[in-house]
Amino acid sequence: SASEDAGNEGKEEKKIHFTYNVSFIVKLEKTPSDKELNVLREFMIVNGEDVLLVSSDNMLKVQTRTDKIGDLIRRSEKLGQLMKVHIENVLFDHEEALIKKAENLDKESVSGENDPAQDPSLLIDQSGPRKNFGFIAVCAGNGFKEIYAGLETDYVISGGQTMNPSTDDFLAAIRLINANNIFVFPNNGNIILAANQARDLTEDKNIIVIPTKTVPQGITAMINFNPDDSAENNESTMKEMIGTVKTSQITYSIRDTVIDDIEIHKGDIMAVGDKGIICAGNNIMKVARKSVASMVSEDSELISVYYGENFSEEEAGELSQSLSEEYPDCDVEINEGGQPVYYCIISVE
Repeated sequence: SASEDAGNEGKEEKKIHFTYNVSFIVKLEKTPSDKELNVLREFMIVNGEDVLLVSSDNMLKVQTRTDKIGDLIRRSEKLGQLMKVHIENVLFDHEEALIKKAENLDKESVSGENDPAQDPSLLIDQSGPRKNFGFIAVCAGNGFKEIYAGLETDYVISGGQTMNPSTDDFLAAIRLINANNIFVFPNNGNIILAANQARDLTEDKNIIVIPTKTVPQGITAMINFNPDDSAENNESTMKEMIGTVKTSQITYSIRDTVIDDIEIHKGDIMAVGDKGIICAGNNIMKVARKSVASMVSEDSELISVYYGENFSEEEAGELSQSLSEEYPDCDVEINEGGQPVYYCIISVE
């Protein structure tokens, strides 16, 4: 608890046992076993302190204070590729770090120690200089996660139509990012409320929730981010740009139903749009093309096809080819989304 940490603070002040704060993200090649994670955690505990090991699908956040940087990096590289490596000599900034740690403990005691998102094990040493902007996005599928990583998203929370992240998930991610302004992209209408609650519960950082309802909207928002502009102007631009993105998500029905006056049978293919069901049928390609026809206007410039885990790259290529022929004034792009549930997700902007 915070009070126990405060009680031990005097002991910590007498001596710094390890010289370096080390943090990085491992882009996992495959999901590590519990044994692999425990072996790495054991090494970190034996050879360091303030150990943090948090996994999120294909990302692993590693943070500790240690003198065995090389060994830690070599062991971590066995799990995947290292990104955002940060090493800091804490001896130089010890006094300032202690002051800021005391401030963090004070805030934690006010916010309530029973809140799982306030677990001190989730706290990153935020004593280093904060960057101006950070980013959190919600999505499912390794392809989408790679796209967001390429756009320099700090933290991707696994979630979507069948697995909605909680407010605590957002709070934990917010704590992992050392930034003054953090943009959050929920990428699903059902997740926006949890993101807003996390924003309201965060006092030491400016959390900006961009109300994205689909993953492509979040990608468009990130692409239009300008690091040289203010948080307020970026928020305004992003909200404006997501309004230009129309999305169709192609999936199948699990039961007979009638939605938006459209009769749908179990096993039918249906296109889910921004405001409900666009169309339904028994052929993925036909439903996809029909949904695009409802979204394309004379102002449309780009059609993006993100194929999921149950839709092959060849099928996506076939769909892309037919869309290119049908809409010669639009550029058509194919990307691997890797998402479950949806055969493909198509955006028009």
